[in-house]
Amino acid sequence: MLGCKPADTPLEPNSHLKNKEGKPVDKGNYQRLLERLIYLTHTRPDIAFAVSVVSQYMHDPHSSHLEAAYRILRYLKYSPGRGILFSQNSHLAIEAYTDADWARCPDDRRSTSSYCIFVGGNLVTWRSKKQVVVARSSAEAEFRSVAHGLCELLWLQGLLADLNFPVQRPMKLFCDSKSAISIAHNPVQHDRLNTWK
Repeated sequence: MLGCKPADTPLEPNSHLKNKEGKPVDKGNYQRLLERLIYLTHTRPDIAFAVSVVSQYMHDPHSSHLEAAYRILRYLKYSPGRGILFSQNSHLAIEAYTDADWARCPDDRRSTSSYCIFVGGNLVTWRSKKQVVVARSSAEAEFRSVAHGLCELLWLQGLLADLNFPVQRPMKLFCDSKSAISIAHNPVQHDRLNTWK
């Protein structure tokens, strides 16, 4: 990988990996590579989504999955100075950002939820994970992502209270879906919510 061409994104734009795409590759080598990439996500949240995607194929990796994992390595080569930097701030404002991609996986049509949470302007927790059930709409996928982000916000609020850093101002949760925001503000108006439980 020393002489490889760097990549400017962790995943190929608009790419969708599929099961059994390409030739089978050595499962042990693939898993060892992914273990290292998963470890790196603790300090490089910018690769979390890409690692989440390629780790779905650890049980039966093929050449297309290995190429995608190699692209993450090439991206890391392109961006060696990136990572988490904590700066001192006078406030402990808590902000969460959530997003989902509706039915991205072509094999099972499940969506991926992602969130990142900042305390005092510093990124402290993030996650990108495939949803357990198939969402029937983009609003449902986004609302599930909001729910995951909210659970993490509440946990973080409790942790800060246990550490004697009570949250002084309201926590903010941002979502880019008008439908999910509408559901969050008035869940009783949506009769389809019963099927989302």
